[in-house]
Amino acid sequence: MSRRDLLAMIGTVAGSVAMYNAMTTLGFAQASTYDGPVKLEGDPKGASVLVLGAGLAGMTAALELRAVGYKVQVLEYREKAGGRCWTLRGGDKYVELGGFEQEVKFAEGNYINPGPWRIPHHHYGVLDYCKRFGVKLEPFIQTNFNAYLHRTDAFEGKPVRFREALTDYRGHVSELLAKVVNQNALDEAVSADDAKLLLESLKTWGVLDENYAYVKSNDTSEFRGWAKEPGGGVDGAPVPSEPMTLSDVLQSRVWQHLVDGDSIEHQSTIFQPVGGMDMIAKGFEKEVGDLITYNAKVTKIDQSDTGVTVTYVDSQSGEGAETASADYCICTIPFSILGQIEHNLSGEMTAVIDSMSYAGSVKFGLEFKRRFWEQDERIYGGITYTNLPISLISYPSTDYFSDGPGVLLGGYSWGATAYQFNAMSPEDRVKKAVEYGAQIHPQYTEEFSNGVAVTWHRVPWVLGCYGIWADKENQYATAAAMDGRTLMAGEHISYLPAWQEGAILSAIDAIKRLHAHVTAA
Repeated sequence: MSRRDLLAMIGTVAGSVAMYNAMTTLGFAQASTYDGPVKLEGDPKGASVLVLGAGLAGMTAALELRAVGYKVQVLEYREKAGGRCWTLRGGDKYVELGGFEQEVKFAEGNYINPGPWRIPHHHYGVLDYCKRFGVKLEPFIQTNFNAYLHRTDAFEGKPVRFREALTDYRGHVSELLAKVVNQNALDEAVSADDAKLLLESLKTWGVLDENYAYVKSNDTSEFRGWAKEPGGGVDGAPVPSEPMTLSDVLQSRVWQHLVDGDSIEHQSTIFQPVGGMDMIAKGFEKEVGDLITYNAKVTKIDQSDTGVTVTYVDSQSGEGAETASADYCICTIPFSILGQIEHNLSGEMTAVIDSMSYAGSVKFGLEFKRRFWEQDERIYGGITYTNLPISLISYPSTDYFSDGPGVLLGGYSWGATAYQFNAMSPEDRVKKAVEYGAQIHPQYTEEFSNGVAVTWHRVPWVLGCYGIWADKENQYATAAAMDGRTLMAGEHISYLPAWQEGAILSAIDAIKRLHAHVTAA
């Protein structure tokens, strides 16, 4: 084994933190390219811009273009701004494609974010706009060592604590690697000094004993938890817990989720807006709401050598056709919708639009009469992972220790599983989510109050979760280029798909190029 291979193996065992840090150094997994407030120099000379869509991309474009002197109008399909930056609260009603209506019955203060629910620490654009708009943020707990890992085919279907699986996996792997080093199997590639230091590090990292073995002990229990917790008084002595065997850990496959919180997008600190993700949308809306025409369903885009004219109708009634015209257009309409709208964009652009599919996903917001995950199981925030169709359970990172009802993200599924839920009525989706969740938390059955389920292929204004390229390497440049007098923006025109940061960065890039074109002309 070469030194390179050894380091690669250690990095793999240690998790993806080292891998992503190395990738960042090499320029492969970089942080956001946002470098501060937009600065556009030069006079637009009264040029006008029509922005299609009042999601974060559209509102970013509108905000920054007006600031430098453009005349801006925004057309928005919905009755409010935000797009996929969306929060459901008690009293809200949501009608999905097919006519299914869900009325949210959550208690005051409770909510679910059907779309984005986290803001990574290095998404500088989103964070900067939150600061500018006064949107208060709080920590989002991604990894909770007291949450669960669960598989129906492991440990008799019973969940194990994250810390137990992590500590046991790390310990057993460290023991194996220590044995290899002690057998001098690496002497030709690794120096004696390196081998000695490696053994010391493995002993610490894997919590090994003096014989470099991972065994039941007070030391291992400090990490994986105790059979009997330390206490006070006569009977206060703790009792160490019994580690799982290496075979049990490996065969369970729960190790698949041990590194989820290590990826660069999920490393601490992660944030969420206080009160719901749409607080960001509301922050933008306060700035540019006067520019937005709501309930405007675009039916036609017609561009010429001198400008762009858009026809739209009332999105509720489908009546009252009107037109809006401008010198240029920033289009943030998802390609899943744009492909159904009459337009005269170029053939190359049309081919890209028509080839893009959109990912399917489903989210469940389940309200329970009490926060049993805290009161019974001492789980405060974080995520439990499972191989059940719900995929995960995320515990709220806010209102800890409150006595009233609480809302869990009772599932977040993708792919074929999402399609299956997509075919159900909302009531049946929620019912299944409760049935599955009860296999991890038996309290579900008695404590469940009400819930909602959003499948993104049925969300009328996007028909999917995020854009999937058919051939990104060859199509991206075409989609991002100025097409006549129109520029595209949105998460799909970025290398941060499905993230709000991608939407904002794409909008900033589009307006910079538009402004350069206008001032040069």
